[in-house]
Amino acid sequence: MDRRRLNHITAVFLAAVVLVVAFMLFHSFRRPPSLVLPEEQDSSQLPPDSGDQQEALGTVSVTPETVQTAIATLERPEQYRRSICVEQYWDDGSGSWDTSISTNGAWIRMDRTLASGRVRHSITDGSITYIWYDSETRVFTSVADDITPDMEQSIPTYEDVLSLDAEQISQADYQVTDDYGGCIFVETAPDENGYALRYWVSLDSGLLAAAEKLQNGELIYHMWESALDLAPTFDGEFTLPNGQTLAN
Repeated sequence: MDRRRLNHITAVFLAAVVLVVAFMLFHSFRRPPSLVLPEEQDSSQLPPDSGDQQEALGTVSVTPETVQTAIATLERPEQYRRSICVEQYWDDGSGSWDTSISTNGAWIRMDRTLASGRVRHSITDGSITYIWYDSETRVFTSVADDITPDMEQSIPTYEDVLSLDAEQISQADYQVTDDYGGCIFVETAPDENGYALRYWVSLDSGLLAAAEKLQNGELIYHMWESALDLAPTFDGEFTLPNGQTLAN
C-alpha cells in the first residue's frame, strides 16, 4: 500500500479515537442536573449563590405534589445572624416588632424590640431558655418544654409542610424574588377556621425568608427577613449578664 495513503488512514483513525475519548471524558465530568424549574421560569434567573441547595433538589419540579420532597432536601445553616420584621393585624389596628437572631449550633439568641421600647433578650438551646430585659442583670431561667426557637421568634416552622396531607397544600412553585433570590413558595389550603399560611423558603440559606397568615382571605400576619449574614463572627452574643458563656 502506498505510504502516503497509509499515513492518511492512520491519521483518520487517530482522530476518531481522540474524538471518542473526548466524548467519554465530557460525559463523565458533567455535573448532575440542577433544579428543573416550572416552565414559566428561566434558568438564567437563578441566584448565583444558590447552587448547592438547587443541586440537592436534583430534578424535582416544585409543585403541590413534589414540594414536600423539595423541602425535605433543605438544611438550615449551623451559624448565621439575621434580622426579621413581624407585623400582625387585627380589626382595629396592627402591631409590629423587629428581632435580631444569632445562631451558633444548637444555641440561638434573640433580641426583640417591644412596642414599649424595651428589648427582650433570650438565649435557648431548645432545652433551657434564659430571658432578661434591656441591660438588667437579673435573668429568668425556664425549661423550654414545647417552646421551639421558631416560636421564640414568632415565626412559623416551614418544615411543618412535611407533615401535611397532600390535599392541604393548595399551591407550590419556584419563585425568584427581588429580595431573597430563588425561593420555594408554599400555600396551605384554609383550615376549618379559615386560616391559611404562605411560606417563602430561600434556596440560598435554607431559612424561611418570608411568611404570611390569612384568615378568610384577609392578611393577619406578615414576617420578612430584613438582613442576613451567613458567615458571622460572634462576640459575646452567647454570654449571660452574669458572665456565664453558653457557647463560643
